[in-house]
Amino acid sequence: MSMEIPYKIYLEEKEMPSQWYNVRADMTNKPAPLLNPGTMQPITLDELKPVFCEALARQELDDTTPYIDIPEEIRSFYKMYRPSPLTRAYCLEKALDTPAHIYYKFEGNNTSGSHKLNSAIAQAYYAKQEGLKGVTTETGAGQWGTALSMACSYFDLDCQVYMVKVSYEQKPFRREVMRTYGAKVTPSPSMDTNVGRKINQEFPGTTGSLGCAISEAVEAATSQDGYRYVLGSVLSQVLLHQSIIGLETKTALDKYGIKADMIIGCAGGGSNLGGLISPFAGEMLRGEADYQIIAVEPASCPSLTRGSYRYDFCDTGKVCPLAKMYTLGSGFIPSANHAGGLRYHGMSSVVSQLYEDGYLEARSVGQTEVFQAAQQFARVEGILPAPESSHAIRVAINEALKCKETGEAKNIVFGLTGTGYFDMVAYQKFNDGDMSDYIPTDAEIEASLAKLPTV
Repeated sequence: MSMEIPYKIYLEEKEMPSQWYNVRADMTNKPAPLLNPGTMQPITLDELKPVFCEALARQELDDTTPYIDIPEEIRSFYKMYRPSPLTRAYCLEKALDTPAHIYYKFEGNNTSGSHKLNSAIAQAYYAKQEGLKGVTTETGAGQWGTALSMACSYFDLDCQVYMVKVSYEQKPFRREVMRTYGAKVTPSPSMDTNVGRKINQEFPGTTGSLGCAISEAVEAATSQDGYRYVLGSVLSQVLLHQSIIGLETKTALDKYGIKADMIIGCAGGGSNLGGLISPFAGEMLRGEADYQIIAVEPASCPSLTRGSYRYDFCDTGKVCPLAKMYTLGSGFIPSANHAGGLRYHGMSSVVSQLYEDGYLEARSVGQTEVFQAAQQFARVEGILPAPESSHAIRVAINEALKCKETGEAKNIVFGLTGTGYFDMVAYQKFNDGDMSDYIPTDAEIEASLAKLPTV
C-alpha cells in the first residue's frame, strides 16, 4: 500500500487555496488582545494604522472570520512557486529502518529559500495598495529579509531591513541577496536609531536579537512619511498568510487518503508552525479529528518549554504593543548560536494559546543534535535543510525511531521550511567539531522574566 504513494505529491494549480484560513475563528479561547504600551488597554485599529497598513491591521484584529480571500495578484505571484510538494521521505525511512511513514512539506523552492515569501508578498501587496513609498522590517537568519526584498522589488517598494548583528556577520551571502533585490540592510542594534543607540549603551558589544531589530525597524517606519512596518512572524496576520502551507498539506494528504498521526514544526516566533498546523488544529478545535502536534524550539531560546505565559513587549525597545505569549522576556538576548531565525524571545499569541489549552506540545533540542539530524537528512534525501527546519527533522527522526521500537506505522508530517545553502558557516562549525550547545541557566531566565511588565 505504501508504495502506491508517490515520492512527491503534487497538487494542480487549480487545487491551490483561494482563501487563507484564520484558526482564531474556531478557537473558543481567543488569543488575548494586543495592548497599547502607553495605556495598557486593548489596542484599536486607529492605534495600529500608524505602524501597519490598514488592511493588515484589520487582519491582525479579526478573530472571527474563518476564511479570507487571497487577492488575485497575490495568487498570481504564488503560482510561480506554489503549490509546493509534499514529499514522502522513503530514503530516510529506509535509513532509519522504521515502519513509520514520513512526509515533509517543502517550502524552499523559491529564491528566498523559505516559507517567508508566502507572507512577504501579501504584506508588500497591501503596502502598494495603500500607496506607500516603502516598508521597514527586521530579520534574524535572513530568510524574511530576503523574502521581503523580493516582494518589494516586485511591487517597486523601498525596503529597509534591520538584520540581527550576529546573522549579518555569519551570513554575508544572505545579506547580499537582499541588497541585490534593492534592500538597504543594517546590522542591528545599530547607531542609526535612538533605540539602537540605547541598546548598544545598555548591552555593549551585543550580538543583537530579533527584539532589538524589531524596535529599530518600528522606529524607522514611524519616523518616515509613507512608510509602514512589516513583520515576518509572531503576528496573527502572518500566521493567516502562512496557513496556505497547512491547507496545501491537508489537501495533498486527503488526495491519497492519508491521515496524519503527528505534525511537527520548528518554532521561533510561530509563523511556520502556525501556518502548517492551522487547518489540523481547526479540526481539533471543532472536534472533527485528533492529532499529535509538536512544536520544536532551540534549547538556547526555549520560550514554550521554559518561558512564562504572560503579557510582554514584542520588542526589546518596548515601543511595540504587548502580547500575551510564552516569553523569556523582551530583554532576553540568546547566545550567538546557529539556531537561525529561532531566536525570538516569545511565541505567537495564537500558538501560545493553543499550547496553553493543550492542543500541542513543545520540545527543545540542542544545536549539535539538530545539525546531526540535518546532516543525516541531507545525505539520504538530497536537500540541505535550513537550521530552523532541522529542529523539526530532529524530532521527526526521534519519533520515527520510537516507531521502530514499538512497530507502529505512524504517519509523521513535518515542515521543511527551507534550504540551508546560506548557512554554510553553521555547517562548517558543525563539520569542524567547533559547535557548542549553550543552554541558558535557570538564573538567567529568571532574571529576564523578573523584568516582565505588570499587567
